[in-house]
Amino acid sequence: MATLLLLLPSLSSSSSLLSSHYSSSFSIKSSPLSPPLKPSSARRWSSVMVVSSSSTANAGSTRSDDETKRMALERYGLDPSDFTPQRPRRRREEEEKARRGRRRQQQQQDVMASPAGERKPPRTTHKLLQVLGGKARRKKLLSPKGMDVRPMMEVVRGAAFDILQVAGGCPASLRPGRWLDLYSGTGSVGIEAISRGCSEAHFVEMDPWVVSEVLKPNLEWTGFLDYSVIHTIRVESFLEQAGKSLGTDKSFDYVSVTPPYTAVNYTTLMEQLGNSPLIGEDCFILVEYALKTPMADSCGHLIKVADRRFGRTNLVVYGPTWAQKKKRKSERSLVPPLDRASN
Repeated sequence: MATLLLLLPSLSSSSSLLSSHYSSSFSIKSSPLSPPLKPSSARRWSSVMVVSSSSTANAGSTRSDDETKRMALERYGLDPSDFTPQRPRRRREEEEKARRGRRRQQQQQDVMASPAGERKPPRTTHKLLQVLGGKARRKKLLSPKGMDVRPMMEVVRGAAFDILQVAGGCPASLRPGRWLDLYSGTGSVGIEAISRGCSEAHFVEMDPWVVSEVLKPNLEWTGFLDYSVIHTIRVESFLEQAGKSLGTDKSFDYVSVTPPYTAVNYTTLMEQLGNSPLIGEDCFILVEYALKTPMADSCGHLIKVADRRFGRTNLVVYGPTWAQKKKRKSERSLVPPLDRASN
């Protein structure tokens, strides 16, 4: 609706208001190039606003016509949608694409809004670990980025194997035997064991992605896949089913326990492990635990051989009694000269 100015001469003192019923209006204005008008006392120019009427009546009549046509088609049993003009194909495709985009965006918002359905970024790996000794020394190992899997620190791993080698009577290498790596993750502990002399290693890891993208590639890269057995299962379930799944060869010579600190109950775990048939007579158990975590002095028939601290990480080793006697004997060999000097 347009509103225009109309300049008309007024023959009386009051101006007249004109209205039009058409959908548009026109304006007549004096041009600045036209000659100036002479003033006259009888005739005066006044501006009059001309307002065009709204087209509501036309819209109402159009709607009533459409309603009448629809009712007539329905009266004769016809579908009114068959007689309505269709939108262009390109426009329909664009509207459908926009509708799908809005639906996808809404689904993403719903997923992000629900705590149980939070989507995590894709998991990736990097090579920051390496084998410290033995046949595969200095070979790089894969590990996941982030804190989903926390492998044993290299300084702790090196100290742990030094303790085991000395306690086992072979400072240069491990005594031959079978290794069980619980909560294996990257497999760095079990791979280190094979590299230093173990004949076989079993890896227990519950995360399928870690097994397929980290653990198995590390075994293939070091060439130890043929000497390894992978169990994709929870550690608690593995310990319960150990008697059935391993057959006659149940016991191990070495067991490493490197769980997430806050995800396990160490007291329950060590009791279950101490009563398990997996523990042989001359077995060594290597346990990594957090600071201020109480650890028992024994695990089944094994006694505490060593207990070390590395910053916020602690390391305890359980072994047979003869390993502790060897340790004490070596300590006494260093102490007597001091005692004799004092006496």
